[in-house]
Amino acid sequence: MTQRDTGPWDAIVLAAGRGQRFGGGKLTAVLDGRPLVAGALTTAFRAPVRRVFVAVGPDPKIRDAVDVVARRLAETDRLVIVAVEDVIAGMGVSLAQAARATPDDARGVFVFLGDMPRIDPRTPERLAAALRRSEDIVAPVHLGRRGHPVLFGAAWLPALRALSGDEGARSLIASAGARLVQVAVDDPGVCLDVDRPEDLCALQRP
Repeated sequence: MTQRDTGPWDAIVLAAGRGQRFGGGKLTAVLDGRPLVAGALTTAFRAPVRRVFVAVGPDPKIRDAVDVVARRLAETDRLVIVAVEDVIAGMGVSLAQAARATPDDARGVFVFLGDMPRIDPRTPERLAAALRRSEDIVAPVHLGRRGHPVLFGAAWLPALRALSGDEGARSLIASAGARLVQVAVDDPGVCLDVDRPEDLCALQRP
């Protein structure tokens, strides 16, 4: 599946968190010889999207890491950095700011979390294929557990742009009812995030 086949999708990668449970520096910690955030960025760029909007906080190390990854992937022309000043206000604020940066003609927006490095690049394509209506939300499910990324149809953009606080888009997903489309995937990476140093160590084991 290509961008030409699916219409104008865009992607958001949330990379503005402080990583407090990790002890700081989570997204720039090294995994597979590159910053942790590189995993989510790589999958986002491989998704059927026009551009990747990355929400970053004031830490210059994260922004530098994002720039380096985009250069190595030869994707700098599709990268849009969204600077989030008030990262203490929570994930909802970061997501809202990134959503406001996306164009109004987007058919839908993928939301990736920067600390999820093992998502199969084929998963976003499956989500895009499952989105039939602009008012739908599509989420992957692995072994009965819902994960990320989540694809929001265009009708949800105003709600995404109005988010606040630290809950992110959970409240929107909870309110979707029959508009939530869950796609079973053979991809454990959709539920695998890194919160603490021991999570990173587990990923590094052979």
